[in-house]
Amino acid sequence: MSDPSPLQPQPAASNRRERGLLERLSWLLLREPEDREQLLEVLQQAHERNLLDADALSMIEGVMQVSELAARDIMIPRAQMDLINIEDSLEDILSFAVDKSHSRFPVYEGQRDNVIGVLLAKDLLQCQLREGVDLRDMLRPAVFIPESKRLNVLLRDFRQNRNHIALVVDEFGGVAGLVTIEDVLEQIVGDIEDEYDFDEEADNIVSLEGADTGVYRVKAVTEIEQFNAVFGTRFETDQADTVGGLLSCHLARVPRRGEVVQMDTIRFEVLRADARQVQLLKVQVTTPSDVSSAEHSSDVETTSPKAANL
Repeated sequence: MSDPSPLQPQPAASNRRERGLLERLSWLLLREPEDREQLLEVLQQAHERNLLDADALSMIEGVMQVSELAARDIMIPRAQMDLINIEDSLEDILSFAVDKSHSRFPVYEGQRDNVIGVLLAKDLLQCQLREGVDLRDMLRPAVFIPESKRLNVLLRDFRQNRNHIALVVDEFGGVAGLVTIEDVLEQIVGDIEDEYDFDEEADNIVSLEGADTGVYRVKAVTEIEQFNAVFGTRFETDQADTVGGLLSCHLARVPRRGEVVQMDTIRFEVLRADARQVQLLKVQVTTPSDVSSAEHSSDVETTSPKAANL
């Protein structure tokens, strides 16, 4: 073969570099991931190369994570539910609805487990316009689901049945909590705040009723000082002020959904996170023997979102 003529134009070095970069990106995006973990890695790398913005990556991760989460993971625990007693006076019910500012209320009769329907706050307006209205006639049917129901299936049911709220029941048929369509959507798009949402410190750490002893749901924005006071830990505040920041500093990166991190006697499980920050955690106080076995294998116990059992 003859050497190329010196008179023929040669490709510029910048063009060769650009073509090489495009080839690498094409290989990155077109290669076939073998499992979900590799797919998440491809998406993370695409984000690092500015092919996906943080919001798009967070929503894609949320869609994938929804199929792994169950109703028990995001439900409002029974102790935190706002229910209406059908036997209360209309004045008390109106006052309660105004105070809580929800759009829907489960209604019970006798025992709190005996939920007989769901009352829409807007239907209460009829009581102010017409006399002799029976509150029972306003109730919508209550939907009951098991704790193990997957969120992707629940979201499909919400859409098909045009329902916005479901009561979560345990294996004995008792009410364990409730889930709304907003709770499910927040797993995909992040927190949806309205004018009635308040970031109160009292809601930062919530005991999960019906779960194993020592299991809590903790907001990542919880101050480390508050966390230490509740759990008796001694985490330092020199590098971070919040629990989410503490985990990020410990891992030297933003924790991913489904990851599990063991620090001292505390087991952190990431329930909600995006590409920029962790948002919600499940916290369990472990025994010294559990900590010793975890430290024997690794200083930090971490599992991938694929392997985590949420």
